[in-house]
Amino acid sequence: MSILSGKNILLGITAGIAAYKTAALVRLFVKSGANVKVVMTPASKDFITPLTLSTLSKHPVYSSFTNDEEDKAMWNNHVELGLWADLIVIAPATANTLSKMANGVCDNLLLATYLSAKCPVYFAPAMDLDMYKHDSTLRSFKTLKSYGNVMVPATSGELASGLIGEGRMAEPEDIVAFIENDILSKLPLKGKKVLITAGPTYEAIDPVRFIGNHSSGKMGFEIAKVAANLGAEVILVTGPTHEKIVHSLVEVVPVVSAQEMYDAVHNYYNETNIAILSAAVADFRPKEVANQKIKKKESSLTIILEKTKDILESLGKAKTHQFLVGFALETNNELENAKDKLKRKNLNLIVLNSLNDKGAGFKNNTNKVTFIDNKDRVTEFELKNKAEVAQDLFNEILKHIHA
Repeated sequence: MSILSGKNILLGITAGIAAYKTAALVRLFVKSGANVKVVMTPASKDFITPLTLSTLSKHPVYSSFTNDEEDKAMWNNHVELGLWADLIVIAPATANTLSKMANGVCDNLLLATYLSAKCPVYFAPAMDLDMYKHDSTLRSFKTLKSYGNVMVPATSGELASGLIGEGRMAEPEDIVAFIENDILSKLPLKGKKVLITAGPTYEAIDPVRFIGNHSSGKMGFEIAKVAANLGAEVILVTGPTHEKIVHSLVEVVPVVSAQEMYDAVHNYYNETNIAILSAAVADFRPKEVANQKIKKKESSLTIILEKTKDILESLGKAKTHQFLVGFALETNNELENAKDKLKRKNLNLIVLNSLNDKGAGFKNNTNKVTFIDNKDRVTEFELKNKAEVAQDLFNEILKHIHA
């Protein structure tokens, strides 16, 4: 999954010959998982048709303040378009449009939307060599950068005039890669490694049966998504689960038993900056595992259990620089038990949830949690979906590691 997945991208197209490349650009944004809307200057429609871009983006294409449909004028709200966008990409960006952007000239829908937007803006210049190097154009570049807009540099090559030189719009693949890298470089967990455990563990009784629990892994997978979207390199060690994740920054390490999870976690721990252990690891396993399926011959069966290795405790003992987060699922004396676990296992933070809270716990899409840190600060939250809980968790972690 791309860092652009789920983002709302507003593509602004101006009247340059490079506009023909925007069909490929829209396809790449959509392929990355982004939602794309297109705003065109009126003159840009001479270079590529709105129908092409509408078909590829699966949204209407906007080019004027009103649309006349069945004799009823409809207003295209530039403010709403600007608020909808998570980022604006203007490609190609002609010298004319760049000058208007730099000087606050507002004579079409695209410029009105640009001036209304609160999100990051990227612009990919496209013009002839002499125009690209002209002092007025260079001044537009400088002014727009001072506004916080980001320039996708033009490349050198054959231009529409027949000249060869700088001013050619970057290729669609390069524009997407540039934006992804720029977003990634500004994320708060860029360069950090996050280790996460998720799901249950299964402890074999025989080749067919096992001891397990009802953990779905949803919480751990949501935590992994948020960590990756914040720029971290994520190792997700997961027990058996139906949950799926596809993200370029997430490596999934599947395991089955508590011992396998213990080994996997310790394999990555030394290089980890943040470790979040949300898996529901079995506390006990059968002392002996039958080689063959146990037959139902007797009226009862006795299985002797032995303790599994305590993964969280072992990481607390081995902790050097890591920020270590544990989970506590309790049914009684919740706060007292969670605080005790926090201290015993040398954690920086513990996430408490209770099976007594409706909507919390295994298999639900929601959770109700309380954060307790090693300074004895307690923060309670209302019932939320697990994606929001994961975001709250990283908001808390970031406060600590940036303090």
